Amino acid sequence: MKKIYVLFLLSAHTIFAQDFSVEKSTFSFQTGLVGFWLNNESRLSDKFTLRTEIGLDVFTQKDNDKNPDFDALVPVITFEPRWYYNLEKRGTDGKNIHNNAANFVTLMVSYRPDWFVITGVENAYLNHQVAVVPKWGIKRNIGKSDFNYELGAGLGYNFMLNKKHSFDDSGEVWLDLHARIGYTFKSSRKK
Repeated sequence: MKKIYVLFLLSAHTIFAQDFSVEKSTFSFQTGLVGFWLNNESRLSDKFTLRTEIGLDVFTQKDNDKNPDFDALVPVITFEPRWYYNLEKRGTDGKNIHNNAANFVTLMVSYRPDWFVITGVENAYLNHQVAVVPKWGIKRNIGKSDFNYELGAGLGYNFMLNKKHSFDDSGEVWLDLHARIGYTFKSSRKK
């Protein structure tokens, strides 16, 4: 009888076990004080995703006396492998983890090509740039909706690229702070 009771408890545990893993795939739009972005997050494993993103960033160019300083919207393409390290804890505590609502650590790689610059300054130009930034962040849902917000911070390096040389020696330390609000259009998990 004890064996049947233990077997029943073990099977009941697996029946009611929940899956606290990242979404298979999400598509969302986000906006913040410094731009707007479309992104996709695809599962690599239970706690890891690859986030790919395109958008427009607000960029401030501070230059020497030859060229004027300007603020502009510039295109950006970003790749971020993300590790959602507290997803299981949040799920176990009964908190909403829909659309990967958890804390994360990432290595952000952003490319800003020189395709175009949207600004009021005539003949404004921006060199190709690649920023590599390790970051920490949080992503949370607003209520039980598909609206969410995201906060993050990191310190890395921004490499300047030009047409003559692969890398220019005019790179800089890059502080990346972001505060965004967004909406998830498609998610692989039911709420």
